Amino acid sequence: MILLLETSTEICSVALFKGEDIVASRMISIPNSHSQKLSLLIQEVMDEAGAKYSELSAVAVSKGPGSYTGLRIGVSTAKGFAYGLDIPLISIETLRILEKGAKRKYAESGVVAMIDARRMEVYCEIYDAKGNVIKPLSADVIEEGIYDEYLNNGTDFVFVGNGAKKSMPFFADKPNCRLEEDILLNAELMAEMALEKLEKKDFEDIAYFEPYYLKDFVAIESKVKGLR
Repeated sequence: MILLLETSTEICSVALFKGEDIVASRMISIPNSHSQKLSLLIQEVMDEAGAKYSELSAVAVSKGPGSYTGLRIGVSTAKGFAYGLDIPLISIETLRILEKGAKRKYAESGVVAMIDARRMEVYCEIYDAKGNVIKPLSADVIEEGIYDEYLNNGTDFVFVGNGAKKSMPFFADKPNCRLEEDILLNAELMAEMALEKLEKKDFEDIAYFEPYYLKDFVAIESKVKGLR
């Protein structure tokens, strides 16, 4: 039984995987609510499944990149469960979760997975139709022609993630590229990858594991008098 947590964007998602099935799940999309809602969603999932925390074999968490705050909350919660229950901690690459979701619907297409990184910047990784990475993960400022070397090969590509919609105008001239807004970051999509890591004993060090931010966190100076 694996507890799955995904908190890297505005979506907060929890699922419980047992055997070969998702037995309970919850998802909400309320900005800045992860710290208040994550624990409640976990408890709801455990209650619905009639499961005890002592039955958990591992806890898996989306490792990033994504929202600094969301990632911190998700990873801190996962580490708390792993330490308190003495179970393994598993991390899953966030953009690979989107790729897995896209391939369920578009099995023959390549995938451009994008997470919003503010303004016209995105965290992006591109996969071919077989799921191989053809453009490694990086923080990119979207501009004309930026991914031409990867997209001009005759393969159909589906764009997914909360950074995809704002980027699509730059790819409007490419008939092989389409936007899919219904594929969301969902903890349920982590199950197969988490089980594989559990079987391989591919675990994180609870004491030292940190989210993969990709970029350094930059605090914005408050313009409110007295808070500078």
